[in-house]
Amino acid sequence: QVQLVESGGGVGQTVGSLRLSCAASGSIFSINAMGWYRQAPGKQRELVAAITSGGRTNYADSVKGRFTISSDNAKNTVFLQMNSLKPEDTAVYYCNAGFVVTATGTYQQIWGQGTLVTVSS
Repeated sequence: QVQLVESGGGVGQTVGSLRLSCAASGSIFSINAMGWYRQAPGKQRELVAAITSGGRTNYADSVKGRFTISSDNAKNTVFLQMNSLKPEDTAVYYCNAGFVVTATGTYQQIWGQGTLVTVSS
């Protein structure tokens, strides 16, 4: 069984910073990519940032220059450093991972349980 455990959410202030972490554990042969999505009340879930096992990154336009995604491949962990926070960053942030299962060699995706980030003005 593979699971993602997220941490680091909470309340931040405008122009402040928060750092999210997400660790994958279980029968993982290899991780292709990990990423962060967010869902604000009344809105669809959207990609925030993603990183491949080779270090290639992708960001939503709304967070470019403010957020940085990084990973520790040896620990199957991804981080999201969020700087210059804005009230519109308020959302539930979900970790996502695409990986190959050790036992079957098949590709799967999994979501974390979500962590709430609230940015106060």
